[in-house]
Amino acid sequence: MADKKVCRKCRLFVKEKECPICKGDDFSMTWAGMVEILDPETSEVAKKMGITVPGRYALKVR
Repeated sequence: MADKKVCRKCRLFVKEKECPICKGDDFSMTWAGMVEILDPETSEVAKKMGITVPGRYALKVR
């Protein structure tokens, strides 16, 4: 997992050249912790992180 890039704005793990959520292209390879959000509407973690789209997210991005 350490070779994955993360969108600096959304903290979403991405494989593409553009973030599917914010359409940005500012990525980081330096991140810590990971959470997978399956149902953002009922997830307390998603609410605290401001996540509205299901996916894998980094907890901290540099």
